[in-house]
Amino acid sequence: MNTSIRIFKIVSFLEAISFLLLLFIAMPLKYIWDMPEYVRVVGMAHGILFVMYLFGAYWMYEKLNWTFKVLGIVMLCSVLPFGPFYADKKYLPNV
Repeated sequence: MNTSIRIFKIVSFLEAISFLLLLFIAMPLKYIWDMPEYVRVVGMAHGILFVMYLFGAYWMYEKLNWTFKVLGIVMLCSVLPFGPFYADKKYLPNV
């Protein structure tokens, strides 16, 4: 079980970082300095990590016997900046 939690923590961290890069670096580069190529690259990486995060959240729901409410909160955290960091600290055990 520790391996599955570690994998989800890594995916969660990468998803959060990719979202922050997309919001605070790639999007301003696109709309202020007319450089859309960064949004394509970071956006694709973030999209893949986002889907992996959602599947991982469901995986943790089953492994850690979360309630449906906890699953909803963890999934909601995926669309908030810094949300996955909160979900990691609040709902995942330290391994």
